[in-house]
Amino acid sequence: MKRQVSISLALLPILALMIAGAASILVWKAGMFIPLIIGIIVTVLVGVMNGYRWDELQDMMVKGVAKALPAIFILLVIGMIVGTWISSGVIPAMIYYGLSFIHPSFFVPAAAIVTGIVAVTVGSSFTSIATIGLAFMVIGEGMGFSPALIAGAVISGAFFGDKLSPLSDTTNIAPAMADTDLFSHVRHMLWDTIPAFLIAIVLYLIIGHGSAAQSVDTGNIDTILTGIENIFLIHPLLLLLPVFTIFLMMKRMPALPALLFVGLLGGLISIFVQGDTIAGMVNTMTSGVHIESGVEAVDSLLNGGGIVSMLNTIGLLTIATALGGLLEGTHIFEALVRPFVHKIKSSGSLIATTIVSTFIVAFASGAQFLAIILPTRTFVQTYKDLNIDTKNLSRCVEAAGTVGITLVPWGVPAVFAANMLGVPAEEFIPYIFFAFLVPLINILYGITGWTITKKDYTSVAESGQAKEVAS
Repeated sequence: MKRQVSISLALLPILALMIAGAASILVWKAGMFIPLIIGIIVTVLVGVMNGYRWDELQDMMVKGVAKALPAIFILLVIGMIVGTWISSGVIPAMIYYGLSFIHPSFFVPAAAIVTGIVAVTVGSSFTSIATIGLAFMVIGEGMGFSPALIAGAVISGAFFGDKLSPLSDTTNIAPAMADTDLFSHVRHMLWDTIPAFLIAIVLYLIIGHGSAAQSVDTGNIDTILTGIENIFLIHPLLLLLPVFTIFLMMKRMPALPALLFVGLLGGLISIFVQGDTIAGMVNTMTSGVHIESGVEAVDSLLNGGGIVSMLNTIGLLTIATALGGLLEGTHIFEALVRPFVHKIKSSGSLIATTIVSTFIVAFASGAQFLAIILPTRTFVQTYKDLNIDTKNLSRCVEAAGTVGITLVPWGVPAVFAANMLGVPAEEFIPYIFFAFLVPLINILYGITGWTITKKDYTSVAESGQAKEVAS
């Protein structure tokens, strides 16, 4: 017979994961695979102690991983895109013209703004980081900026765009789980997203301006430009591919087919423009680009991509979502927040509890989907009972689950960004100003009550019952 999980037992998987994760990241330098497996083992033991059979627990893990399959497919295609866009000269062209025209004094905020625009239009923070983000990394390093600062600006822009894009998977999941509609959700997020991003831009402008005055190395820039020219045919028409990608997303074409299409187009451009072979392109799609330009800065950027480069991130995502399935199925997370839910009497305490709970899932699992789904389903009825519009709930879980999770060093977004941008997560996290500001602004709104929309769910329920009687 299944028993309700006690708080003391519910804490064991979370504590085991956090302790193992901290040791693995800070001491062993071994990543998060083993800590997540430890978390699964402890969660399974807690489940068995509370009456769950192994086949039930295994089914929970399968269901958890199933929720991540769309993201896994997109990650595989992104790996292919990175490879074909490098070999076709598209990313090298972005780098080349960026180095030629972007002024150093405005470079860091420009990295955040442009990456944000791309992310809004394509609906994917990962895609924008893997394409335009890579370009800004090599441009910024060529100008002498700190890689950690550039990475922080790129990630801020990427998740600003991802958060507001109607094409984003997380932006669609949050309102669906919170029983509200997509466009009400997006409009409500403008209240926290725009102020946070504007403050972040000002901070990047101040820091970047101070750095640029001392560190611009035009000789290094010229070396990089020459290195690119020696390998690729660079032409402005190559920039039409990213423009076309933005067009497809604006036309609301589904993300996976659109990304697959532009990835294949990159391969064709590589063959017909850069002179690659079909065999070479298949290898590039699979294992990425491998070149030796003689310029270290160019090689560090342009050697990479391919489906294989995504396997580490996909493996981490798979294990993390399996753990999340266990935490949800065994009601462990629900047991942890249950005592706090009963004490919530005001919008301020509800908003703060929602954000803290979302961060707990983010730090425990490292997975965006879980950090959104678990708290949303846990708190949705509480919002309705207090007659607080559930679009406030979806805004909060996006603030902490979509954006705030980038502050988790072992989280999937931080690991992905670290792999793509070549900067350790612990170095760029202090510079993701947007991720710090969005949750703080939501907590401030909760305390003051400003922008916290009310809704009478009693009348909504009565209206629904009346319609059922009439039918």
